Amino acid sequence: MAVVSDKAAGAFRTIGELSREAGIPQHILRYWETRFPQLRPLQRAGRRRYYRPEDVALVLRISGLLDQQGYTIRGVQKLLSAEGKRASGGPASSGGGADTRAVKAVRDILVKALRDDRP
Repeated sequence: MAVVSDKAAGAFRTIGELSREAGIPQHILRYWETRFPQLRPLQRAGRRRYYRPEDVALVLRISGLLDQQGYTIRGVQKLLSAEGKRASGGPASSGGGADTRAVKAVRDILVKALRDDRP
């Protein structure tokens, strides 16, 4: 289910807002925090949770993997862990964020393929 909100796309969401927008019960979101180390919303006084846009995207991805693609919790854990390891290592691991490294790696592959394709 897509997140529909009156808030700006970059705004933080409370657990109640995310629960309503994503159609996922609050207790499931709290459970996922114990199972997926990548899901770490900010916690303020009184342990009130604030989900960043990247947390919202991760929640929606986990939900899609579990509900639409048939993954198990363990399967999603392995998938996210493997992606985290790939993003932190690799040929372009110095400097920049994981997205920058991934783009540079794809660019390097394409440049090499074009070079190899020339007569």
